[in-house]
Amino acid sequence: MGAGVARNTYMKLLIVTQVVDTEDPVLGFFTRWIDELAARLDQVTVICLKKGAYRAPHNVRVYSLGKERGRAGGLTYGLRFLRLAWRLRHDYGAVFVHMNQEYVLIAGWLWKILGKRVYMWRNHYAGSWLTDVAAAFCDKVFCTSKHSYTAKYKKTQLMPVGVDTTRFCPDERVVRKPHSILFLARIAPSKRVEMLIDALGLLKEENVPFTATIVGSPLPQDAGYYQSLKERMTKLGLDDRVTFVPAVPNHATPDLYRAHEIFVNTSPSGMFDKTLMEALACSCYVLTTILDGKSIGGLNSYVASAEDLAAKARIILSGHRQPLSYQAVTENSLETLCGRLVGVMLEGGV
Repeated sequence: MGAGVARNTYMKLLIVTQVVDTEDPVLGFFTRWIDELAARLDQVTVICLKKGAYRAPHNVRVYSLGKERGRAGGLTYGLRFLRLAWRLRHDYGAVFVHMNQEYVLIAGWLWKILGKRVYMWRNHYAGSWLTDVAAAFCDKVFCTSKHSYTAKYKKTQLMPVGVDTTRFCPDERVVRKPHSILFLARIAPSKRVEMLIDALGLLKEENVPFTATIVGSPLPQDAGYYQSLKERMTKLGLDDRVTFVPAVPNHATPDLYRAHEIFVNTSPSGMFDKTLMEALACSCYVLTTILDGKSIGGLNSYVASAEDLAAKARIILSGHRQPLSYQAVTENSLETLCGRLVGVMLEGGV
């Protein structure tokens, strides 16, 4: 339990999420969210679509819908979820749905009948009428970006991104490679990795020394996009400077940040990504297309185009840089986030 945290023994929470697995390259971080929330609560029940490696605290119980045993149809998962939500109804007074509005669409009516307060975390630039319906079932909606689709609701509350500063921090044992650039994310068209590759091409034309590592894997439907990025890299003559690396578990990412000078994120605004704060926490200079990240680490981090990205990277790579400020990391720590989440849910009378 974090220092100074009061234990609220009357608070029982149901968390609904896609994956509970410390080894998952995309959602592995969420196990630490569960740990931190559990440290502040009496009991935490988790329902997930897929369960993998996770050592749960004594007051956490995890129920899986069974995807780890093989894929089933959406109707099957939906019915399993409804049955669990009903069977476990005496074990929780509030519900925290992480990322996936589908769970609220399936069980929101049931939770309202049962008198459960419902909270949804959804931080993405895209949304639809289904998002609006899900939000209607919620007492509060959480996101980190004022450009998120969900930021428009009166019930929405902006939250810190939740960086685990016990893991994401400088470590002098890791050697930071000079003139190095890192991109780390799931490889998908929405991440706009081509902007980075075009910027690297401009740096090469200007004879700026650099190496770049692109870490991430695509979903099956994005395999063609992934291949197109490699072809673009070859066309620009970057094969000897750019390395593609498959996705790694979240717990392996701190050393990647520590080993690079610059971290680049080219996602659209509305996806204020925790990787920005993770990178800064590990003393990386951050360059991003996300408007919310206009100032990260005490410098102007916002880039609007490949040309802008190349220009700002050139300044950092040449050594003309200012000292980093870590205030944003403190404000976006996991401990700060979980304290605020529990505070909001307690204010709701749970």
